Amino acid sequence: MRDAFVRALLREMAQDPRVVLITGDLGFGVLRPVKEQYPDRLINAGIAEQSMVGLAAGLAMTGRKVVVYSIGNFPTLRPLEQIRNDCAYHGLDVKIVCVGGGFVYGSLGMSHHATEDMAILRAIPEITCFTPGDPAETEAAVPVMFATPGTCYLRLGRGNEPYAHEEKIIDWTFPQSVRLREGKDIALLSAGGILVELKRAAEQLAEMGVSAEVVSFPCLKPMDREAILEIAARHRDIITVEEHNIVGGFGSAVCEVIAESGAGSRVHRLGLEDCFTTVVGDQAYLRHVYGMDAEAIVKKTMEIIGKR
Repeated sequence: MRDAFVRALLREMAQDPRVVLITGDLGFGVLRPVKEQYPDRLINAGIAEQSMVGLAAGLAMTGRKVVVYSIGNFPTLRPLEQIRNDCAYHGLDVKIVCVGGGFVYGSLGMSHHATEDMAILRAIPEITCFTPGDPAETEAAVPVMFATPGTCYLRLGRGNEPYAHEEKIIDWTFPQSVRLREGKDIALLSAGGILVELKRAAEQLAEMGVSAEVVSFPCLKPMDREAILEIAARHRDIITVEEHNIVGGFGSAVCEVIAESGAGSRVHRLGLEDCFTTVVGDQAYLRHVYGMDAEAIVKKTMEIIGKR
């Protein structure tokens, strides 16, 4: 997803000389093409994320389109006041890019586990939140992000993630959800890079005779409410999966839509159960430990079906 973002970013920089990228002293390998092609539009702000976002706000006030790029919690939680007060409040064209949402940097511990960012950023007014599920959705979302006025948040994985979509280039209309698989027995919904686990779970469930629908939400805010209501009209049970705290994140957003509409579907949220992570390990291991991998999705699905 990180590499897909850089490819899309380079296309935007080629089309618009106002685009500027600020990095927090990292990503020099993946950002090398930017440095080589647009050296005067790449700024290393150092390990000073609050100042980095303040700098971005100042540049945006002069007419630039500014991308702030860092890993995990560092472009979001650390400079949260600057994002809220300097960027979003003034409607500035600043794009906050988090590389390493969820457990990407799992071996570095809870300080690097980005598991509250979606809840926090979507709660700030005037911020559009993009949560692509794989590299194909990332490349589709980036040009939309640049075309969206004001402050935006883009949550990415890292590099070398598998494609959940069969095609590496997809058409996407903002802010619509994307259905990867039809199904009649249960609906599996996600936002972000956890999408591949839903696809694996659906394939395993199919072998067990269970038809699972898989839907990705590349945009968390604004959310595709119409799709959620349409899914709720067809399914008694919906499972939401997120590499994030279940409080305030994607599952909560789905619950809000269904509760306000009066739809009768029951939502089952899989994610981090409102706790700090005390285990370290790679991303796949932590997804398993905290119950949000394909195995956990299959288990939850069979529990639901068994109670019917």
